[in-house]
Amino acid sequence: MERFPTDRDTDAAFGEAERPVTELGEFLRSRRDRITPDEAGVNSYGRRRVPGLRREELAQLAGVSVTYLTRLEQGQSQNASDAIIGALARALQLDADERAHLHALAHPAPPKRPRTATRPEVAKPGAEQLLHAMVDVPAVLLGRFNDILAWNRAGHLLLAGHLDADAPVLVEDRPNQLKLLFLDEHTRDLYADWPSEAARAVASLRYVAAQFADDQRLAELVGELSVRSPQFARLWAGHDVRLCTSGAKRFRHPEVGELELGYEVLHLPEGNGQRILTHTAAPGSASCAVLRLLTSTS
Repeated sequence: MERFPTDRDTDAAFGEAERPVTELGEFLRSRRDRITPDEAGVNSYGRRRVPGLRREELAQLAGVSVTYLTRLEQGQSQNASDAIIGALARALQLDADERAHLHALAHPAPPKRPRTATRPEVAKPGAEQLLHAMVDVPAVLLGRFNDILAWNRAGHLLLAGHLDADAPVLVEDRPNQLKLLFLDEHTRDLYADWPSEAARAVASLRYVAAQFADDQRLAELVGELSVRSPQFARLWAGHDVRLCTSGAKRFRHPEVGELELGYEVLHLPEGNGQRILTHTAAPGSASCAVLRLLTSTS
């Protein structure tokens, strides 16, 4: 029986017999798998098994050779210019967060130390003090890979009242927001729209990960979650990227019921990945009353 060539056959003809093994290559492939030829403005030909762009189509759109794009995806070219990265970003129609992520992958910062186990993070004293000063605002101090370094009383009651209030102090066994989200049933039930919260958390981790690619803690966290949570593994493989700094979340709290809160992420100026996550309710709203009830009666 005659076999029609597929888009993967065509990719293989241009040197893509093996899957890219670098983060840059995987990200580029995930983005070209996401955009259709019509969306990219190229003529489609042959039988396509997936709707995305072929490698040679992306190369043509970006004005580079297929050989060069292959080498770039496979980590054999470390000197891609900003112009080339910008051309790829335009061809793939990346948003601002994805563009920043692509640049970080293409031009990684030199590792400050070998890829070995790193020392546990320590909460910045000033940040922790600020946290506890926000008495009526649920807030947590997160490390670069979502370890909970500290929380105030309201943050503990809102997000993890089933855990000991002193849990963040236990450096070797402190809670991790991502592990709670994917592996802890209490936390999963807390979010009224858990799939959206999970997708947002993984996309945010992808953004941060490019800045700390050689950190052993990242490899351990991703490895553990990929093995223990099929949902995390699927989301991580999707390579979605988002710098989440503000928005709204809907909670289904076991003690006070449903509430909708706005969140803001305050990144510390040191650039070490630590950030304060705050939650607030609109003044006079039902959620404001529910939040006040939670913090006043518990």
